[in-house]
Amino acid sequence: MAVLAGIHPVREALRAGRTLERILIAKGTQTAKFQEILDLAKERKIPVRLEDRGVIDKACGKLPHQGIAAYHSLDQYARFEDVIAAKGFIILLDGVEDPHNLGAIIRTAHAAGIAGVVIPERRAAGITDTVGKASAGALVHMPVAKVVNMTRAIETLKKEGYWVYGLDERGDKQYDEVELTKPIALVVGGEGHGLHDLVRKQCDFLISIPMAGAISSLNVSVATGVALFEFRRRGGI
Repeated sequence: MAVLAGIHPVREALRAGRTLERILIAKGTQTAKFQEILDLAKERKIPVRLEDRGVIDKACGKLPHQGIAAYHSLDQYARFEDVIAAKGFIILLDGVEDPHNLGAIIRTAHAAGIAGVVIPERRAAGITDTVGKASAGALVHMPVAKVVNMTRAIETLKKEGYWVYGLDERGDKQYDEVELTKPIALVVGGEGHGLHDLVRKQCDFLISIPMAGAISSLNVSVATGVALFEFRRRGGI
């Protein structure tokens, strides 16, 4: 079992119908902001226990919890086939290793109306408590699929009619000028290395975000957000 920590992640898990084993609330913190959680837990028949704050501190480790935590299963990956079948905008993350970046991308993707996120099985962050916390509850609403091979996943998407755009600082087209053709899959590289060569070669378009300052690139979660909302503004999502 894993732990969801914090008001927003626990509340969003309840709203999304996620199966929770039990919820822990620190004694003395039962204020009005917890009432919706208590009501939803009662409706779903999920046990709620009042515990000393030290118990919740131990359960959550270094995760900030605001006096509330919930035990849940980490077996929450979507099937790649189901993500494809939605025919919506898909993000593929080519080796994002920082769980905080993965969580932030999932949060932004949900806000932008993305259909699903695809991550590789190896050399990348997977779904963890930290990711759930960084996503501010969006993880429970966003299908995340794991694939063994990213290049093969892209090949499958192209066979299904997707146009694949790779976000890369070496891209020859600017992100706000490239022609958009649906359905779209956006591939984003990991921290430091960007897109792997084999992945880059599979993309139909390589796009970049122009930099005005001395720094050559943005944080991966920031760059993803910039591209997503530009695509959304132009009707690509």
